[in-house]
This record gives sequence, C-alpha cells and structure tokens, in this order.
Amino acid sequence: MKSLSRLLAITKKEVRQLRRDRLTFGMIVGIPVLQILLFGYAINTDVRNLKTAVADQAETHLSRQFIAELGESQVMDIVARVDTAGELEDLLRAGKISVGVLVPPDFERRVIDPGRAAAQLLVDGSDPTISGIANQLRIMPVAFDTNLQQERVNNIEVRPYYNPERRTPVNVIPGLTAIILTLTMTMFTAVAIVRERERGNLELLINTPVSSAELMVGKVIPYIVIGIIQIALILVVGDLLFQVPVRGSVVDLYLAATVFIAANLSLGLVISTAAKTQFQAMQMTIFLILPSILLSGFVFPFDGMPLIARYLGELLPATHFVRLARGIMLRDAALLDLYPELVVLGVFTVVAMTVAALRFTKRLD
Repeated sequence: MKSLSRLLAITKKEVRQLRRDRLTFGMIVGIPVLQILLFGYAINTDVRNLKTAVADQAETHLSRQFIAELGESQVMDIVARVDTAGELEDLLRAGKISVGVLVPPDFERRVIDPGRAAAQLLVDGSDPTISGIANQLRIMPVAFDTNLQQERVNNIEVRPYYNPERRTPVNVIPGLTAIILTLTMTMFTAVAIVRERERGNLELLINTPVSSAELMVGKVIPYIVIGIIQIALILVVGDLLFQVPVRGSVVDLYLAATVFIAANLSLGLVISTAAKTQFQAMQMTIFLILPSILLSGFVFPFDGMPLIARYLGELLPATHFVRLARGIMLRDAALLDLYPELVVLGVFTVVAMTVAALRFTKRLD
C-alpha cells in the first residue's frame, strides 16, 4: 500500500507539472491535430491544378476544343497563353508553370497523320510525379469534326525537361537541402537564448551595453557560416554519390542559401525567446519540421495541394528555398528569374529578427 501511495503521489506531481507547463500541454493537443490535418490535406497522390501555359499556334476550332478539354480534366490550370515554344520554356525555367502545351500550326493535319504527334506537352521533369501525370494524358483522345465521327488517341508527345531519366535523387536532393537546413539552423538558434539563461550567462549579458538587436544578430552570424559549410557538403555528396547536377550559378545558389539560412536562424531566435528550457525549444522546432516537409513542395507537387495547405505552405521559408534550389540547380534559372522567392525570405528574416529583438528583454525571469 505504501508503494502504491508513493506511486500515486509521483503521478499527481507529474500531472500538476504538466498542467503548469502550458507549452508541453499545447504540444499534447497540437501535435496529433496538426499531423491529422497535414497528412489528410497535404498527402494527395491524385494531383490536380498544375500551373499550365498554352501556345496555340493553330487557333482552330479543333485546337481550342483540345485545349478546353485539357482544362476540363482538372489536371491542368491554364494560367497563361503565349505564342512560341521558347516562351513556354522560359516560363518553365522560371518555375512559373509546371506544364506547357504546344499546339503547332498544322495541328489538324497532324491529328489525321498517325506517324506524327498532334501536340506536345513540355513538362518540368525535375518532379517525377508531374512527369507521370503528364504521361497519363498521352492517351487523351482528340476528336475530329463531328461530320467525320472519329477520334485518335496517343496524340500527345511528352517532353520532360531537366530530368528526362526521371531519377528520384535529382528531385529529392535540392528539396532535402531545405529540410536539413530548416532542422539544423532553427534548432541551433532555438536553444541559444535558453542556453544562456540556463547556464547563467544571461546575467553577464545584462550588465553589458549590448542591445537586443546586437545580441540577436551576433547570435546569427556564426551559424550562417555553419549553414554555408552544410550546403557545400550537401552539394559535394549529391554530386559524387547521386550525380545531382548544379546547372545554374553556384554563386546564385549560395546567395539564396544565405538568405534562407538567415530566415531559419531568425525563426529559431523567435522560438528561443518563447521557450523556457532547451527541451521546450527543441519541441517547438520539431513541431515546425513536419509542415516544412509536407507543405513545402518537397514531397508532393505544391500546386496539387488544397488551397488552405498552399496558403500555409507559403508562410514557411522551406517552401521558397525548395523553389530556389530546384530552379537554380536543375533548371539553370537565374536568381533574377526567382527574385519573388528571395524577397519573401528577406522579408521573413527582417520580421522574425524584429520580433525576436522585441521579445527579448535584458532581464532574468
């Protein structure tokens, strides 16, 4: 009985401690709910609404009907119309579309010629999932005039760009770079202020003339160098073991990575000012990793996710660096072509650093 009484006493003590620890209590409720929502909404192998541009050089009734049927398939979301194949390739390179539809001037003649493809799909093959969806559209029939009462299948030629062999590592390694940096950089600074408090160093900082902003920036700078070293290691291993190319400018890649690293470090500092212990800081970091994996476009095509999942994904730094890394490494895109993603990361960094500096007060709790 005494043993049972002691056991119950310890149990009550632990329950009271959990009730006082609001962050841990929130994790108990938040993590399972978040996982259900993320896995339920983001994991979608039935891809829809891929951003598509069309170059209809035929401009006939049959070509317009063909394009309308592509849009009605719900696989494609036609967001732009251009004139040439070169313009489609530019949009693909900049990451503004996932699929380009090229309808040649002699479209109707090609439809009745079994030896020639009637139209072409220019596909961002850096994502094998998108290539697979595009290949399924090859059997889509194109109807002749109603007077002829016949149709032909296998009209469409699929031209995968950037990863014609459909090798999974080519798609995974650039995205994995974002996830690795998100985990390491956020966790490094998430425990920074908390560690100073637990070790008693915060009391020393209180007696110095260092401002909150100077402390935040000083905490970030060393880890930026560490992040750059991690990027170099990832690129070397990716090239030697998996033959993942870097088709674009390495300088552009490092510039984009530096801004992304700063964004994650700033986010880690915000966590650091909210957490009371290093364990809490690590809990909060892990809490952010799952959305970064599922909602960033790393695993599933971003355009195929529900609208609310895409809105949430746009708030994550990993989403924008996945686009930057794949664009520069696989599509040979220039940083200027991808500048909106860089601007978002820059704004995120400034806002997060400001919040961290405002939340930090040079006093002991």
